[in-house]
Amino acid sequence: MRLGIKVWKCTAMRLADKVAIVTGSTRGIGRATAIRFAAEGAGVIITGRSVDEGTAIEQQIRGAGGKATYVRTDLSNEDDVIGMVKAAVDNYGKLTTLVNNAAPTELMGPGRLDRRVTELENDAWDSIMLVALKAVVWACKYSIPAMAKAGGGTIVNISSAASILGTPGLDTYTAAKGALNTLTRSMAVEYAADNIRSNCIVSGMVLTSEGAFKMMDDPIIGGATKAMHLTRLGVPDDIANAALFLASDESAFITGAIIPVDGGVTARMPVPDISAADLDL
Repeated sequence: MRLGIKVWKCTAMRLADKVAIVTGSTRGIGRATAIRFAAEGAGVIITGRSVDEGTAIEQQIRGAGGKATYVRTDLSNEDDVIGMVKAAVDNYGKLTTLVNNAAPTELMGPGRLDRRVTELENDAWDSIMLVALKAVVWACKYSIPAMAKAGGGTIVNISSAASILGTPGLDTYTAAKGALNTLTRSMAVEYAADNIRSNCIVSGMVLTSEGAFKMMDDPIIGGATKAMHLTRLGVPDDIANAALFLASDESAFITGAIIPVDGGVTARMPVPDISAADLDL
């Protein structure tokens, strides 16, 4: 397996006394974030629909000396969202941190529900928006009062380069992630008086599965994807590290920010290099 999750060791606990919910944390970016947060001293609520994977991550964190509780959560169910917030308070006494990571990736891609606007079915739009955006609103709606009661907190939303750059065949997803960017700024303003910060990570291509690695081995798909990046392709720990900073007190002066963590994908315009052209302009 080329894909692995590091168990970080650190003497300075950057999230000591924090309690975090990480949505979609049974795999990929969410999993890496939950493990990273726990290693830095946070009590972590692991959420997702896979009981086996969630329980395994809980045991992994506890085995390394961390604090974690898995709560089976279907984000399309508002009662489940309420339940994960309640679990944080019941198990750890408070809630200080919310990472909105989950996305309906199983509904997107070739042959799946997302399409360009002229081909979209209403049910497909609703299904994707439910988890990609409405569930985020629910998570914030029920987490913010708990954070305010705790004296403040942080919201970290995980967006995508697709929120900034048009992406063929993903019109619902791009709309949802674009809305997440603007919601981040709005909440930063709305809840500043409650000492709650809200920031957003714009993620580039992150290799979250063996299938993603196989795609990158394809000479056409892999070559084009790698060429988009100025550094390298991302791994889940890259996003987890940025989320850790935004969740910690080190970022106390940052709120309402939309921060690319994307290997430079959104920094460069896709235009040819004309510096060496022999042209009389």
